[in-house]
This record gives sequence, structure tokens and C-alpha cells, in this order.
Amino acid sequence: MSKFSFVDLTPDSILDAVESIGIYAESGLLALNSYENRVYQFKAEDGYRYVVKFYRPERWSKEQILEEHAFAFELADAEVPVVAPVVKDGKSLFEHDGYLFALFPSVGGRIFEVDNLDQLDVLGRLIGRMHQVAKASSFNHRPEISCEEYLQTAKVQLQASNLMPTSLENAFYTILDLVIKETTAQYKNVETIRLHGDCHAGNILWAGDALMFVDLDDSRQGPAIQDLWMMLSGDRNNQLLQLDTLVAAYEEFCDFDHSQLKLIEPLRAMRMVHYMGWLAKRWDDPAFPRNFSWFAEDKYWEQQILALKEQLAALQEPPLKLLP
Repeated sequence: MSKFSFVDLTPDSILDAVESIGIYAESGLLALNSYENRVYQFKAEDGYRYVVKFYRPERWSKEQILEEHAFAFELADAEVPVVAPVVKDGKSLFEHDGYLFALFPSVGGRIFEVDNLDQLDVLGRLIGRMHQVAKASSFNHRPEISCEEYLQTAKVQLQASNLMPTSLENAFYTILDLVIKETTAQYKNVETIRLHGDCHAGNILWAGDALMFVDLDDSRQGPAIQDLWMMLSGDRNNQLLQLDTLVAAYEEFCDFDHSQLKLIEPLRAMRMVHYMGWLAKRWDDPAFPRNFSWFAEDKYWEQQILALKEQLAALQEPPLKLLP
């Protein structure tokens, strides 16, 4: 099996893996929207619907995945709504034909509305509850959000991909280097906790009348603001109102360090660059050119040059402050 590859993960091998832990599919496999891992939904003979997730080879170690699972169990034990793995015979992580996989209950629900202040109020309390649990200990195996990984390593991945149009290389890397320099200067001496790590609307569901976190696959150490800032949208005034709503609700359950507000734009810059690096790193996976064909087009890189210029300007503006 080649590095990062899912080439040997056939429908038969998926069913064999699930059956190896005593679960027998009654329905066919429905592939869910996941590019980093391979995720399938099915109904089993026991009458329950499950989701099986096959972890991308060589991304996380067993210890790192089990730490993610332990965090989910810890949150569930504290009655923080989260989709935690299914435990079979005392285990939550399994292996079949060289692939690590986990089973989850299938949870349906309504999408979260990021522009709804009432929903942001509920979410702020939920993140506060999650962080109250998260602060109790630290990850030992999962990584920390860092400029080295999110900026420097991502740049190396972009350079190695040869996807950049030659005519745009100079303009792109000139502005990228300026963003990296400014972000690195601002993102330092950061106090970290265990995080969801990828807390955006796609990873939050209304299950009945309650909000629920899904997919802790990107959980890692980082600043608390990382799990809040991706909920901000619109112009500066809208973001200020959204931020005030989130933090006021958050502080009902967990103290918030207001000095972390200055990390919002550095974290936004890091996510932008890391995302490009991630696409470049995964380009050998056939699913990526098929689903992200625009990544190899001149227009995309022209847009990124503009986006990086705008982000550099945002980094040089005063940080957001809570409403008085």
C-alpha cells in the first residue's frame, strides 16, 4: 500500500472490516463527503445506522487517534453533546488489511446557521462547556497549531507540487512570504488547550433541539479562540456583534482570555496557507484532482494572490475588540 493511499480499500474490504468487529451491513455503503479520510454510512442488521471511518494511512499514529477518541469519551461523560466512537470489546480503534478504522453512530440533524445570533448564543455555551473539559489535561501525542506546520511546511508542499503557473510564482511567493513573516511575528507566546480544532458549521449539527459536535479528526492543542473565530462572517461590525454573542455565552461556563482576540487574523492566515499546502500534499490522491480541479488553474492562483494581499492588510489592522 503506497503512502497516503486508499487504493486497496474496496467495497468488499470495507464490509470485511466492519464484519471483523461483529457488525453486519444490511444496506449498501453510502460514501459521505470526506477527502482526508474515507467515510461510509450504512444500516446494520441490528437495526442501527452507523458511519465507518477509515483513517488516511500515515497521517495519524494509533496513539494520536486514540487520544482523539479519549477526548470524545471525556466530553460525552461530561454530557457535552459529541459523536463519540462505538466501543466493541473494550476497543474503539480497529485494524483490517493495514487500514485503521473506527465506527460511529449515524447522527442526522439540521445544519447550523452561522448568521443566526440566537444559534451563536447556544454555540458559545456549548464551546464553553467543551473547553471547560478540555482544560483539565493536555494532549500528549496530538500536535499543536504552529507556524512551522501551518506556514513553513505548507509553503514547502506548495513549492514541491509544481502546480503553480510559472508566470505567477514571483507574485505569489512574494506576498506569501510577507504574510508568513507578519503572521509569525504575531503568533507567539500562545497559551494552548485541547481543541475541536476544525470548529466550523459543517462540523456542528442540530440533533433535535440540541447542538452537537461531530468529527474531532483535527483536534489538537491550540488557543481557545481557534474554536470560535471560524463562526465569524460578514463585515467588521457583523463580526464584532457575533464575537460578542459567542464570548458572552462562552463565559457562562469557561473563562476566556480576551488577549487572544489578537490571534484571529494570524489564525485565519495560517488556515489559508495550510489549506493550500494540504491540497498540494494530497494531489497524488485521485480524489483531489477530480474534486478540486480548480486548484491547478491560473485563475485560482490569481485569486489567492489577491486574497493574501487582503489578509496581509487585515493582519496590519487593529484586532477585534468586544463591544463595551
